[in-house]
Amino acid sequence: MDRKNRSRSQPFLFLVAVAFLAVGFTLGRKAGEITPISIDAAADLIGLSFSPPEKDSMIAALNTQRNNFEILRKTKLENSVAPALIFNPLPRGFFPSQLQKPYEWGFPATVTLPEKDNDIAYLPLNQLAVLIKNKQISSERLTKIYLDRIKTYADTLQCLITLLEEPALQKAREMDQELASGKYRGPLHGIPYGIKDLLSVKGTKTTWGANPYKDQSFDETATVVEKLNEAGGVLVGKFTLGALAMGDIWYGGVTKNPWNLSQGSSGSSAGSASAVSAGLVPFAIGTETLGSIVSPSTRNGVTGLRPTYGRVSKHGAMALSWSMDKIGPISRSVLDNAIVLALINGRDEKDASTIPAAFNYSAKNDVKKLKIGYFKAFFEGERASKNDQTVIEVLKNQGIELHPLELKTSMNPGPILNMLVVEGAAAFDELTRLDLDDQLVAQARNSWPNIFRAARLIPAVEYVQMSRQRNLLIAEMHELMKDYDVIVTPSFAGQQLQITNLTGHPALCMPNGFAENGSPTSITLLANLFEEEKLIMLGRLIQENTDWQAKRPPMFDK
Repeated sequence: MDRKNRSRSQPFLFLVAVAFLAVGFTLGRKAGEITPISIDAAADLIGLSFSPPEKDSMIAALNTQRNNFEILRKTKLENSVAPALIFNPLPRGFFPSQLQKPYEWGFPATVTLPEKDNDIAYLPLNQLAVLIKNKQISSERLTKIYLDRIKTYADTLQCLITLLEEPALQKAREMDQELASGKYRGPLHGIPYGIKDLLSVKGTKTTWGANPYKDQSFDETATVVEKLNEAGGVLVGKFTLGALAMGDIWYGGVTKNPWNLSQGSSGSSAGSASAVSAGLVPFAIGTETLGSIVSPSTRNGVTGLRPTYGRVSKHGAMALSWSMDKIGPISRSVLDNAIVLALINGRDEKDASTIPAAFNYSAKNDVKKLKIGYFKAFFEGERASKNDQTVIEVLKNQGIELHPLELKTSMNPGPILNMLVVEGAAAFDELTRLDLDDQLVAQARNSWPNIFRAARLIPAVEYVQMSRQRNLLIAEMHELMKDYDVIVTPSFAGQQLQITNLTGHPALCMPNGFAENGSPTSITLLANLFEEEKLIMLGRLIQENTDWQAKRPPMFDK
């Protein structure tokens, strides 16, 4: 071999030698043994490096830690067991009012009962309540209308997991008997509804939309469902969700958008939003951790309310992120969501994260006394939506003064959102450790199985740092929003959806037209913590002066 070729081969021979050394170290290491090399590999994953003496010193402590992990894993933790650390969204010095006043819903005195069943099915809850109270329609007949629609359309939409026909009819008859005897429970008396199938109901399966859990059941009923049932609601079905509260893919298929059956209904409250949109129920309960009420409400052209974190009990609901999960209503009108929120609101001793707060909505309050802001930059430029701009014009035409402001925080919410995946990985620890994640339908890189695996390598120290930065973000958003009653924003512009889910602020998502492909679009209203009544006031003004929420998907208007 000449000198020239020999010199070219030296780098190759060096790499081969390194490879053999690495293999030698690996072969010489006992399975599971913690060595300086394994510490280097772990350190690379978290962007740190340690000197040889530091690595030597760490080995004993790391072995102890791993042994402790094994001890911890011997205790089976049910999903319902929350961490000892409870997230509190309240900024320093702020606490919501406890003084609850009587509700003034502003219902019409009378409502004309439509002749056709499909026209009845698409009536908003607030009008159905008047018809029931005035005995113009029985709860039994109304329940049968919705049950028939569910049996006709649910398979097409792939939106139903469990139909509760017999219990629903029995409850409807009880409500009719009570009303005949003079007992009226309130606006939900005899009104059918549905829930997302991550809420437990005693005597039914609660699947979480995922294969590993599709046959599980719980010996209790979620607090939210108990409250709705006590208020006279008639539970007719449990609707689909994307597996473990992500997307619209569940173990039985893909839930469809009634406006466009070639499109999924978005998630994760996929079935709840799809069913409301198609007139299968007047309202349904959804949940949101990072857009799971806002996104399907947008896609399906319905109205979704994400309450302030801590306003509604999560007891009996699947936990994905203990510090970010929120439960709220999806319906066809702003007022309907207010009615439901009033019933599910409140402190619950079974959920330590709940915060007592009044919800004082009154139709007599003057919406024009509210100070309304809007994120001006999101409504301008080539990327701005004409549908969003139309909402601004509607408000101006109603005499609402709009104050421009900028959404600006010193913290990037993106990294802080890793709190969600860490908590999710903890909530579904055994799913990963026991390889049950292979049973989930979605297996892409951005699906839960891979996300949970990667989340296990996020250091506990960084999780705490995220939480500290989140505290600063809460303070900054409180400072930004305290001078406004409501802020109008495109639903997905900028980082408002990520920020407000981290800070726990409430949001009202409403239809505002259609995209070129025929699918609905939405606008979002934001308010200060525990001030949902102001969202209802402004949202009701918008809906009373537009007809977007009254549109029906043609294929299901029969």
